Amino acid sequence: MDTLFSDMERYKRNLNAPLAVRMRPQTLADYVGQDDAVGEGSWLRRAIKRDALSSVLLYGPAGTGKTTLACIIANTTHAEFVEVSAITGTVKDLRREIDAASSRLLARGQRTILFVDEIHRFNRTQQDALLHAVEDRTVILVGATTENPYFEVNSALISRSRVVELHPLADADIRCIVKRALASDFGLKGAYVLSDDALQEIVTLAGGDARAALTTLELASQMSDPGMRDAPRTITLEHVLDANPRHSQPYDKAGDMHYDIISAFIKSMRGSDPDAALYWLARMIDAGEDPKFIARRIMICASEDIGNADPEALLVAEAAFKAAEVIGYPECRINLAQAAIYNALAPKSNAAEAG
Repeated sequence: MDTLFSDMERYKRNLNAPLAVRMRPQTLADYVGQDDAVGEGSWLRRAIKRDALSSVLLYGPAGTGKTTLACIIANTTHAEFVEVSAITGTVKDLRREIDAASSRLLARGQRTILFVDEIHRFNRTQQDALLHAVEDRTVILVGATTENPYFEVNSALISRSRVVELHPLADADIRCIVKRALASDFGLKGAYVLSDDALQEIVTLAGGDARAALTTLELASQMSDPGMRDAPRTITLEHVLDANPRHSQPYDKAGDMHYDIISAFIKSMRGSDPDAALYWLARMIDAGEDPKFIARRIMICASEDIGNADPEALLVAEAAFKAAEVIGYPECRINLAQAAIYNALAPKSNAAEAG
């Protein structure tokens, strides 16, 4: 809960903090986006407003507001709010906080909310240490993770918590956040304005990630001459491009994104869409995906979705696999693209797979 000194403490902490940290909302009224998860009438919004939160796991991509929601809970609850790092925290740290929570509950009747950011980084032993405390509500767990909790978090812990999924923010939400940062006294204080094409580029580069959008805005403002509220400087498209010389799409090699993208790639070939197939192929190549993995999926598609409707597809796919094995990057990207286009344009038959 905020105190009389909260604003002063926040101001001092924010003096040298990144723009994304300075602009972090402190109340639900300032929170932008995620209407499904925390919009009017949602369970999470009612629980925060009524200070009646039960254990919850916040799951979603980076920059979608998981840590911000934890900060809003910290600023509004009457419970003690404590945080343990999933990167440096140990079982000993967890037990210390659980013991302290138990003492607060017995002595003063005060609840404890335990926030664990990137909870998937806890190993099974560390997660198991939370089970009893979460079950009897010695602590109310708020966990945040970018990984699918059903794969990365102990199933017993999931059964004792509610999973709330956050999604990449809509373009309109990113625009609202960027414009707010331009005008806010915690942000750029009205010293800069954005040209329309610069704003659009920031939104496009962000890809639904508010933190990325604010980081780009901050870097672009540093590329421009200093401005003042009475005489603001214009941040142009050139400033934005200078601040972000290369746009990297999100990807991982073992998590959900990996399987989502390879699935989209296969479905694009199956659906006879060569442009989409090349797009998803480029996403994987840009991220450094193993070319032999991609080639194996092309070979599977050649038999599973094309089969004897065009037997040459398997030969083309096999040649692409050999090229990936012998040639490697960067040249084998051309061989992979050729095979992906061939599969996408070939006639389809699933008789070999369906029987």
